[in-house]
Amino acid sequence: MRNPFRSLRRTLSVSAATLALASAAFSAHAETRVTYKSASAGTAYYQMGVELSEAIRQGTDDAIVLTLEESQGSVQNVMEVMARQGNYVFTTPPALVAQAMAGEGAFAERQNPRFQEIRGLFPIPSITMHFVLAGDEGVTDVSALADKHLLIGRGTFGAREASRYLELFGLEESVQIADAAIGSGPDALKNGQIDGFVTASSFPSPNVIETAASMPVSLISLSDEQIEQTGAARQTIPGGTYPGIDKDVETTSLPVIAYTTTAMDDDTAYTLTKTFWERRDAMAEEAAWWGSITPGMLENMSGTLHPGALRYYEEAGFDVPDTLR
Repeated sequence: MRNPFRSLRRTLSVSAATLALASAAFSAHAETRVTYKSASAGTAYYQMGVELSEAIRQGTDDAIVLTLEESQGSVQNVMEVMARQGNYVFTTPPALVAQAMAGEGAFAERQNPRFQEIRGLFPIPSITMHFVLAGDEGVTDVSALADKHLLIGRGTFGAREASRYLELFGLEESVQIADAAIGSGPDALKNGQIDGFVTASSFPSPNVIETAASMPVSLISLSDEQIEQTGAARQTIPGGTYPGIDKDVETTSLPVIAYTTTAMDDDTAYTLTKTFWERRDAMAEEAAWWGSITPGMLENMSGTLHPGALRYYEEAGFDVPDTLR
């Protein structure tokens, strides 16, 4: 005679296994994956991506996973909007988004209707210009760059700005430019192959800290007139930010924003934005540059906010400019 209890146990066992499989499938489905593209490995902005990825993972209990991709710069990040599908988050100065939407500048020859689908999420630390020289002067002025062998990098925002500044200050003929990637700057300076390097990075910048910790360095501070010449925003690097640099350094910076597109659903944009702001203070405890982020930096954004991000800002009582709605 067939044992009814054995049959029941078998049925319950199968049912439990089915539920476990269904639960696992649901969990896998519930996890939202987001591609995050910012800068090349080894840079401050790539490190920020690592920190942000961990903050989002912790803040959402693994419901949203940021997958980092290396990038060759902000122009590439914006260009990839043309082909990217799904949840794509990228960082760029807002001026490039304005150019892409208008079909100007680097995008004049590659206009695409998908650029109109770009939407803002939240600000990240600004790009700050650092002019670093070997020597123990601490803080010096642009005249110290004359007749120096300088590494400014290739194809990056920092390289373009450094070249523009040298021309503005009448130094393009007297400064010898090293043909190398900016990542080799610290080692090249320590080895005496160059006299200095220029890096565009949020402060405190890892490569400047690395260099200043192993040898005396000086930073160039710009005058009010020189800052006005550049047309960029003033940025003060407080004294004590880097070893041996005890006085404030006056330089320039460029705002940077994390953007996505309308392909991202409202709930994901809402959760990303909410988690970013809720985890900002915790991130700042681990890396000082996150402490520079304020709600007022939303005013730097070009284009409009993603509806999901806007929902969070309105719920949280942020003062959102009408132009972003």
